[in-house]
Amino acid sequence: MGFWGRRRGMLVAVIGTAVAIGTGVVGLSVMPGILSGAAPAKPEPTASASPTPSPTPLTPVEQLLTTTSDPLACAVDFRGPGITLPPMLQTQGRLFTGLPIPTREGVVFGGWYATEADAAALTATARVNGAQLATCTDRRLILHAGWATPEQVAAAHTRVPILMYHQFTTKPEGEKGWLRGNFAYTGDFEAQMAHIEQTHFYLPTWDELNAFIDGTLYLPPRSVIVTDDDADPTWLELAVPIVTQHRILTTSFVITKFRHEGSPSPYVLQRSHTDDMHEAGANGKGRMVNWTADQIAADLERSAQVLGAKEVVAYPYGHVNATAEEGVARAGFTFGRTTAGGFVKPGTDKLLLPVIRMNYGDTVQTLIERIG
Repeated sequence: MGFWGRRRGMLVAVIGTAVAIGTGVVGLSVMPGILSGAAPAKPEPTASASPTPSPTPLTPVEQLLTTTSDPLACAVDFRGPGITLPPMLQTQGRLFTGLPIPTREGVVFGGWYATEADAAALTATARVNGAQLATCTDRRLILHAGWATPEQVAAAHTRVPILMYHQFTTKPEGEKGWLRGNFAYTGDFEAQMAHIEQTHFYLPTWDELNAFIDGTLYLPPRSVIVTDDDADPTWLELAVPIVTQHRILTTSFVITKFRHEGSPSPYVLQRSHTDDMHEAGANGKGRMVNWTADQIAADLERSAQVLGAKEVVAYPYGHVNATAEEGVARAGFTFGRTTAGGFVKPGTDKLLLPVIRMNYGDTVQTLIERIG
């Protein structure tokens, strides 16, 4: 075979091999892309799982808010030197209730304040207590503790007057009859309440008065408690609108035998004037000094069930003796309010609280002369 014969034979062999490869006759292992000339495919990278982030723990205030569905609920956060209190819920637009009164060695608690500066200065006009409606921002409020030194407490020399009113009249000349002195003229009463509001008297709650008597709470020198005996219709109709207008926290002592309704105003606390002891006993004096301690305690329990509170009772007619005091204590009341004149001071007997009686003819000038 000549040269061209050998070339032709080799070409036939190559073509035959190519055909065999294309038809799969020859069992050759051919890498993908070899025949087409494309680059080999790269392996797909394996995605690694991202760690799940841990949720941010809720603050104590946030945790507290999760416990209520009330849209008016407000979480109050307490801060200041020596304060380790948990937050508590209050209700927007209602009087603060049960604000704590902490203790700390060597100083006396001076109240709660919205700013650290007011807490440090014990700014009386900025002090927050149960005489005020709760106002919150985004359902939260921070209160800062103020502390007073024993020297500051002694220098203040605070004495707390408890004002005692009874009935009311719109007649400048007053009412007639033997109870004439009990009827305060509404014009005088309005001027007195305006004076208390405009001159920034501090209005302590009963739990604050309790701590003040014990010496564990500082009260500003210009402090006053306003009360009314009997919850007479003239009180409800004529006086309650005045104390509400001037935002004066008052306590109405209710004879629950005759009144079962709730408070007529957010600024009026209803407390006991007994259930059925505002009556004369066999000796002409009130039942409270004629009944046994057990009878007295049972009556006060009935009164407390109607009012939903104990705390303080006003003795009918001001009549009180050792048996009455025992009955009041046995019923779980902290205070007994008399009709004896005087001011409340640290160490005052809690079952014999004195008062400043307000009568017909007493003007705003009379009030100024008595309490400042």
